[in-house]
Amino acid sequence: MDLKLKGLKALVTGGTKGIGLAIAQTLAAEGADVAICARDSAAVEQTVASLVQLTGGAVKVTGASVDVSNAPALQAWTREVAAQLGGLDIVIANVSALSIGNDAESWRKEFETDLMGTVNLVDAALPFLDASTAASIIAISSVSGREIDFAAGPYGTFKAALIHYMQGLAYKLAPKGIRANTVSPGNVYFEGGVWDQIEKNDPKLFAESLALNPGGRMARPQEIANMVAFVASPAASFVSGANVVVDGALTRGVQL
Repeated sequence: MDLKLKGLKALVTGGTKGIGLAIAQTLAAEGADVAICARDSAAVEQTVASLVQLTGGAVKVTGASVDVSNAPALQAWTREVAAQLGGLDIVIANVSALSIGNDAESWRKEFETDLMGTVNLVDAALPFLDASTAASIIAISSVSGREIDFAAGPYGTFKAALIHYMQGLAYKLAPKGIRANTVSPGNVYFEGGVWDQIEKNDPKLFAESLALNPGGRMARPQEIANMVAFVASPAASFVSGANVVVDGALTRGVQL
């Protein structure tokens, strides 16, 4: 299937590792120009170089060190990306504070990073998306946003808020032809990721969590990126307001 991504302009936050990196690689390989950000400037520089190498320079790739919880910096970068790429068609909010503690600081981090990081990104991107003929917004949520699990505190709460926010956007922006969706992964394992760390530091929790996956394994970042690329693409032109769960049948509740 031709996803019709060639020539589109995509922005991905948290694009240097895990799901975000896989998304950036997939979009670039499909012919989209890609901008990424992360807090680690060295990782951003290395990732931009790897994306250029991956595509043989066939697409534009740019990146910057940005903390998405810093609203002015995030919004200024979003506008810079639109100027560098000549517009924006796809905006993917991927960064999470990954805070599961029940202290006030964890709640603050999740609010400022996951929720307001997405809201501020969307607000800055909307004027450019409004000019696109293939505008798509995706927030990376989580199965923790629809079921109660060990991350049911600030992480799960704000992942659920993202689903609500994006569905509201979908309804509001549909007359303008701007789509908005969430993609909710289950457990995703990659080197240096949260489940890699849990496996090393809390093997009991890792074993219990792995056992909940009926397929006997966790997802790979590429498996999430494949769905994100489809939902973001013109091939999914009538998909809006959806929460697409990619969890290998981990969750058992019926999504109504």
